[in-house]
Amino acid sequence: MFAKTPQPPYFAVIFTSTRTEIDDGYGEVAERMVSLAAEQPGFLGVESARGEDGLGITVSYWASEAAILAWKHHAEHTDARARGREQWYRQCITRVAQVQRAYAFTTPA
Repeated sequence: MFAKTPQPPYFAVIFTSTRTEIDDGYGEVAERMVSLAAEQPGFLGVESARGEDGLGITVSYWASEAAILAWKHHAEHTDARARGREQWYRQCITRVAQVQRAYAFTTPA
């Protein structure tokens, strides 16, 4: 699903990763992180996709950089990131950007 974001400006955290073959609770932790993020002040939404080759991109949207930093330092999120580095991800990169403009298109039904 597309995140329902407000009119810009707002912020996006773009997390791109490749997975290892280790599963060990990955799906449950990923779902928990989305649920927990949604409870955080300043959270606006999330979009995520993963290809069969293991490449994944998750974009979370936030009202402010302060909200992003608070989420980064949330204890449960910190633990999940450490576990990701140890087990689940072969490679990852996080980018933080400010969304200046947003455009949408929907094909008529």
